[in-house]
Amino acid sequence: MTPNLDLAPIGNCSISALIDRDGRYVWACAPRVDGDPVFSALMDGSNPDHGFWHIELEGQATVEQAYIRNTPVLRTVLTAQDGASVEIIDFAPRHPKHSRTYRPLAFGRIVRPLGGSPRIRIRLRPSADWGARRAKTTNGSNHIRYLCTDVTFRLTTDCPVSHILNERTFRLERPQAFFFGPDEGYDQDVGPGVSAVLDRTVAYWQDWVRTLYLPLDYQEAVIRAAITLKLCAYEETGAIVAAMTTSVPEFPESGRNWDYRYCWIRDAYYVVRALNRLGAVDLLENYLGYLRNLVDASAGGHVQPVYGVGLEEDIDERITETVEGYRGMKPVRIGNQAREHLQHDVYGQIVLPLVQTFYDQRLLRPGTIDDFHALEKVGDRAFAMHDQVDAGLWEFRTIARVHTYSSVMCWAACDRLAKAADHMGLAERAVFWNDRAAIIRERIEREAFLPDEGRFAASFGNRELDASLLQLTDLGFLDPRDPRQVATFDAIERDLKKGPYLFRYIEADDFGEPETAFNFCTFWFIEALHQNGRDAEAREIFEEMLSRRTHAGLLSEDLSLGDKELWGNYPQTYSLVGIINCAVLLSRSWTDAR
Repeated sequence: MTPNLDLAPIGNCSISALIDRDGRYVWACAPRVDGDPVFSALMDGSNPDHGFWHIELEGQATVEQAYIRNTPVLRTVLTAQDGASVEIIDFAPRHPKHSRTYRPLAFGRIVRPLGGSPRIRIRLRPSADWGARRAKTTNGSNHIRYLCTDVTFRLTTDCPVSHILNERTFRLERPQAFFFGPDEGYDQDVGPGVSAVLDRTVAYWQDWVRTLYLPLDYQEAVIRAAITLKLCAYEETGAIVAAMTTSVPEFPESGRNWDYRYCWIRDAYYVVRALNRLGAVDLLENYLGYLRNLVDASAGGHVQPVYGVGLEEDIDERITETVEGYRGMKPVRIGNQAREHLQHDVYGQIVLPLVQTFYDQRLLRPGTIDDFHALEKVGDRAFAMHDQVDAGLWEFRTIARVHTYSSVMCWAACDRLAKAADHMGLAERAVFWNDRAAIIRERIEREAFLPDEGRFAASFGNRELDASLLQLTDLGFLDPRDPRQVATFDAIERDLKKGPYLFRYIEADDFGEPETAFNFCTFWFIEALHQNGRDAEAREIFEEMLSRRTHAGLLSEDLSLGDKELWGNYPQTYSLVGIINCAVLLSRSWTDAR
């Protein structure tokens, strides 16, 4: 089967998987999201031997698939030519248990006959050694053990084990349950046990959605984006990954194949900011703990732009040849070279979410004076780096400049520290940080501004544009009505907008000229249209972007201008953040509900 991105994620903030329209598991990594793929078919589509979990209906004619309302629990209905049909329910357990959240390294499946006399075949073929081979098995009377690379999974089931081992076609006459999880005994009846966990998992997610503050309009899109952003969190440490996949190219044969299964400080900043708009304080507070650990470890020194979900610094990039790549497009990368980059915007993206702890009385752990002084060390680094060259937020591999966005983020770090100091009654520190913010502002306005065009450039002393300049208003550096920002917006609209979509930039980079629009930048453009009072145009483009979502209601990183196909890693947190932010901005007020 030819892989595509029309996939539905399931997960529990410990493990996740992507399931295709036929109900096949095609991607899942263990023991963490950045681990070895247990299901690797997404990166090895022409290999029929392993990398998937497929429940096949004999004579299948149609398929319907959707999530159970307000959950990441997936329901797939397969119908055969003779009318026989089955229902498959897929989920990762998550619910309160013994005063903790039960989120095992496990997936649950329930298969039920719905009509007729359905005959099914179960093919469960996990991968090992990065898709190099099929996982070896051992089995007992009611379980099968799969020896994957870094973890051994045990399938416990009330289905005859020989049916699965021999991939035998058989008549499904009653519901059958499957618990694919840790290699340990299952101490209850598997059918009732998996059904009970399913019910509690559904209840957990529907209760969580009830805590969200939603806009009046676009609620379905916002709920699905919010649930999926939560699935991209690794709850044990608080990390938030940029996407669940690696090496889906930004456009065909581009070589722009990156591993996004790590925690970028920048991406996570935008995620918690968007979810904060919805009141999802649980994810925010957990991520703040992750950040505090990074602040302690850096001790005022260099901070990488990206870390492993366990706070690892060493995520060096390598290329594997054991899988063919998405649609046969290599390279397939493990790790990310960006960990070696200088990207000075990270200092602002650490300070901005952490200063909230000095204001927000909802938090279980409010910020302290000691926390403020520790954060000042990050501010010192921001001030020192604000006029130094870096790779920029687009992570150029061979281009080093003083990027305006990075410098503005350093300004924002100092500006927010000044405001927090004032709030905490630290008058001298407020003056100190205000003075530093003024120095950075003066430098940006002198070095990045082009008087002949009345606009800002993307880097000091140059003239190029990039979409990040739209963030100058969002960060509070410029008022959207400031003539300099209006001129910058006009230039971006003229040069970077292609149809309704926006490119990050159009100049050639390390890999040539970009060929796909960057979805997050299109959402930035929608926000800018709203700020400029052009709401009708903003809504039109927003509706266009919503129409490009997969059947699961999600987006990847990039969009092809011709056939409108999604490219880049999936589901992309940046893009889901854009859905939430624009929905909140463009929705009618609740007082307008009729």
